[in-house]
Amino acid sequence: MPRPRTLSDEQLLDMVLGLVHAEGPDAASFGAVAKISGLSGSTLVQRFGTKTAMLRACLLRAWDRLDMETARLVQSVPQTPEGAIDLLAGLSKDYGEDAASYAEGLLVLREDLRDPALRARGAAWGKTLATALDRCLGAQGKTHVGRLMLSQWQGCLLWWGFEPQGSIDDYVRGELRRFLSSLT
Repeated sequence: MPRPRTLSDEQLLDMVLGLVHAEGPDAASFGAVAKISGLSGSTLVQRFGTKTAMLRACLLRAWDRLDMETARLVQSVPQTPEGAIDLLAGLSKDYGEDAASYAEGLLVLREDLRDPALRARGAAWGKTLATALDRCLGAQGKTHVGRLMLSQWQGCLLWWGFEPQGSIDDYVRGELRRFLSSLT
């Protein structure tokens, strides 16, 4: 009879994700994960098979969490232009407090772009966000303004990384307000 798991898959994947965010995807080796989890390397191999599979499972877990947070925010913001800004500013909080942490997060994005399953999750998330933004902007079926706002948001995150003046929240809100005012 197999021993009961001392850590659920979710708990373990959250530990791996913490390691990935702290030290980058390359740091998520079986040895490093064994050290932080208290599990043996052989147990990790039995659960995941390969380091690549463990990293994919970890990042799919991250996508699950992001999808849940996105759904929560979509339900909580008013369907107004300011609600669209609130939605994207709310999603920006996990990008870090400084340019260095934002840059570390780009290493995770690199993994998402390399893996077809992760890339598909990102594409689906983008469609969900664009649709929610269209609703907030009253633009359903009219234009692709939600997608344009989504692109503007990602661009302003990048520019904040180059010139991290003030909080990311203030920067995102200011840039998105400028974007929306240019549409009218």
